[in-house]
Amino acid sequence: MAELRNRIDKNILKQRLKEETIARKTISFYKYVSIQNPQQLRDELFKKWTELNCFGRIYLAHEGINAQMSVPENEWTNFVEFVNSLAYFKNVAFKHAVDGNGKSFYKLIVKVRDKIVSDGITDQTFDPSNTGKYLNATEFNKAIEDENTIVVDMRNHYESEVGKFARAFCPDADTFREELPLVIDHLKGQEDKKIVMYCTGGIRCEKASAYFKHHGFKDVNHLHGGIIQYAKEIKEHNLESKFKGINFVFDERIGERITNDILSNCHQCGKPCDTHVNCKNDDCHLLFIQCSECAEKMKGCCTPTCVSIIELPIEEQRALRKGRVKNGPECLAVYKSRLRPNLAEILKNNVTLNDKIKK
Repeated sequence: MAELRNRIDKNILKQRLKEETIARKTISFYKYVSIQNPQQLRDELFKKWTELNCFGRIYLAHEGINAQMSVPENEWTNFVEFVNSLAYFKNVAFKHAVDGNGKSFYKLIVKVRDKIVSDGITDQTFDPSNTGKYLNATEFNKAIEDENTIVVDMRNHYESEVGKFARAFCPDADTFREELPLVIDHLKGQEDKKIVMYCTGGIRCEKASAYFKHHGFKDVNHLHGGIIQYAKEIKEHNLESKFKGINFVFDERIGERITNDILSNCHQCGKPCDTHVNCKNDDCHLLFIQCSECAEKMKGCCTPTCVSIIELPIEEQRALRKGRVKNGPECLAVYKSRLRPNLAEILKNNVTLNDKIKK
């Protein structure tokens, strides 16, 4: 049987979402639970959530579920009832987006994976259920005020670049699987100190806290519900936000603003800016920070090369992409990674383009 999936062109789906008049909620949830047949459950979820007009990106594995979704407000009760009707996910906690913008996804994707978070852990003696202690917003604020407490950001470099807690160790890593051993190595010899960690919604810290305990760290704590829940609690209880800047999210919004602090700079001109964008060139899609002025000059692209490509007829763009090996030796420097811009190359090329504009 053919896989259940949405095959409509993404540009059509994005336009439909733009024109949509119904209100939506952006929510996320996860649960580590043993799922016997993820593929069968995947098809059940896809059918029901399509019926409810839900969008999102959901990963299923034998170890559980990791979901970020956009749910129509008029179907919210039906959505909650359905999720709770499944023994695997009964009474799971839903985290609601900070900004209330429900237009975060334009289609429904439900995938079966080996793990709901790729961690690279192969140690058969590791027990992921032996997690650290949960901290709510009040407890977390108090903990990080102690200078003897080690604060660890369990997110990727591009996430911490635009928002973080003060004094946090922010690993220079592209993925969770890269940062686990990197952080363990960085903290070697400090196993007796109090560790507090945080991530976007809690799922990475859930596993990381168990991994830290597995490696001999004795006092391991993590922010319950991640930055998403923290932002909700500080607002509800009128607390000071120790998190500054933007909370990076993995959907069409890219980021949720928590405070007005701007911690980063435009990768093209260097002025204060924390707006992440993907290069408009479909052969690039580099994730980088771009201010509105540079976005206008560069037409949403990272380099003049990409600008020249998007100005070509679509047939010529496709011809250029045909046969290209991603990250191969024939790729331009800025194509080497979708996550790490070659800042020197971008800045140099942007100056060149600015000179052309002035002339």
